Order: sequence, then C-alpha cells, then structure tokens
Amino acid sequence: MARVLIVEDQRDLADVLAENLVAEGHLVRTASRAAAARDAVSEWQPDVVVLDLMLPDEPGETVLRHVRRSGLTTPVLILSARGDERTKVKGLRQGADDYVTKPFSLMEFLARVESLLRRSLGQRLPDRVSFGRAVVHPRARRVEVDGAEVQLRPREMDLLLALLARSNQVVPRRTLLAEVWGYSPDARTRTVDWHMAELRRKLEGDPADPRHLRTVRGVGYRLDVPGR
Repeated sequence: MARVLIVEDQRDLADVLAENLVAEGHLVRTASRAAAARDAVSEWQPDVVVLDLMLPDEPGETVLRHVRRSGLTTPVLILSARGDERTKVKGLRQGADDYVTKPFSLMEFLARVESLLRRSLGQRLPDRVSFGRAVVHPRARRVEVDGAEVQLRPREMDLLLALLARSNQVVPRRTLLAEVWGYSPDARTRTVDWHMAELRRKLEGDPADPRHLRTVRGVGYRLDVPGR
C-alpha cells in the first residue's frame, strides 16, 4: 500500500483520481493549495506526488522546489493543461519525473503512477533480502536458492520485486496487473496466477504448500519475509 498525494484544485478531478487510486489499494491524500501540499509532503512523506501546476495560491512549481530542496527523491508527476514543449521541459528540469497533459486517459494516468511507484518503492529495498531458501538482490535483479543462482523471466522478477516492495502486506491482484503488466484493473486474465506458480516452483521448498509466497483468497498475494 503506497501513499499518493494529489495536489489539484479541481475538486471533481481530484475526487476521481483519488477514488481510482484507492481502488488500486493505495492511501491517498488531496490538497488544493500549494501551502497545504508542502505541509503534507513534510508531514506525510508520500511515495508519489501528483501535482497540478496551476494552483489558486501559488504556482505548483513551488511545491516541486520544496520537494527537491528537502532532499526527497519522491517521484513527482505533473498534471497540467499547459502542454507546450517549453513548459514540459522546464518542469522536468526542475525535478519532475513525468508530465501528463490535460485532458488525459485515466488508464494512462494509473499506469504512469504505478510506474513511478515501482521506482519509488524499489529504491527502498535493501541490497539483499532473504526468505526461506531464497536470497534476492533487488538492484542486481538476481536471485539465489541454496546458494545457486536461479534464472527468473523478466516478468517473474518484476512480480517478485513488486511483492518484495510491500513484503508482509497483501497486494491486490488488480494492483499487480496494473503495475507489472500495465493491464486494466478489470482485465480478466490468469497471468498473475501463472507467474506466481512459476515463482513458487523456483523459490519455495514445497510449491504445493508455500511458506512465503502466499495466496490471500479473494484478494491477492502476500510475500512473507521474516524480520521486515
């Protein structure tokens, strides 16, 4: 479960974005003014900031500068009706990580947020994580079982890292579909289940009775990592 701060003074738009992010399993706060946004960044330390540039009290760029001057690496996604190249380049040079021009597709927005979250949560992972027989080296994208390296397919590794970033927490299937595969949350597919079965086969001592890669029936999956 990630923390997303939405800084947007259009109440209807902020509510729609918040509702969909909550449905994806995230915690969401909203702010309609730059001053409130800066306070939320300092106090709540969100995992991603969604930032409108045109706010009623100050330009959104002041929030972006506050984030970067605070030494935070929190990804910032700019939402703006100003779509000219000069404005986009300026925002990116000031420290934004992505830029979406209004109006935009909701699915594109969710996919971009998930991409930034994957980067943000991945930065928190240590160089080495152990569970059961497995040792994962997230930054090197390498896994060992009983001291021998195990080859994971790219999507298997992405799925493992997505679970590892939220270890000991239940991750909804629709969140994994959106984050790892870029699918719609409503997509009807068994791809998560198939990839989980492969991870269990490669990493668990008894794939039929997994101790770490657990299914939470009717919700999603959880990776149990002792001590985290």
